Amino acid sequence: MLQPDDDREKRRNVAAHGMYRRRDTRREQLVAEITNNLRRYSVDAQHVGHAFAGLHGLNATDLHALIAVMDAELLGDPITPGRLGEQLNLSSGSVTALIDRLERAGHIRRDRDATDRRKVLLHYADRGAALAMEFFQPLGSRTDAVMAGFGDDELEVVHRFMAAMSASLREHRDAVRAAPRPEPPRRANG
Repeated sequence: MLQPDDDREKRRNVAAHGMYRRRDTRREQLVAEITNNLRRYSVDAQHVGHAFAGLHGLNATDLHALIAVMDAELLGDPITPGRLGEQLNLSSGSVTALIDRLERAGHIRRDRDATDRRKVLLHYADRGAALAMEFFQPLGSRTDAVMAGFGDDELEVVHRFMAAMSASLREHRDAVRAAPRPEPPRRANG
């Protein structure tokens, strides 16, 4: 049987090594608060994304695909269906169905690469871009207002931090995807 002090120590160890972080020093407090803020921001961003998806008859995978297409275009390197499938961890058949669905709804378009006609590139369609702009523009204005309160040096630090955190999260996502899956439990015959 655990003694009260043993129980308290066990909870403290879980807090120190689990999701909840110790807050004994100012650094530990900041790390815990930043971690909680990132978690809350992620959840709130998902809610906003799901609201957009719900308004336009999209599911979560559709939304992730649109974000991947947008991100690729912003980088000046439009995404191919194959890369989209890799990014979303989907089979080629699922990607084809996804692209067909998003194209029919007017969210994306397929274009042939000008230098290699065999290659298909995915782009945001004008209608889809207009819908996204209309929905997300107020959030963009709020984001601009928040960033206006920070100096260039501060934004450089925030940018470096967010880039490192995003890379870390993607690495973890990829490791989770690559991990072997346990076999589901078998039903007992009865």
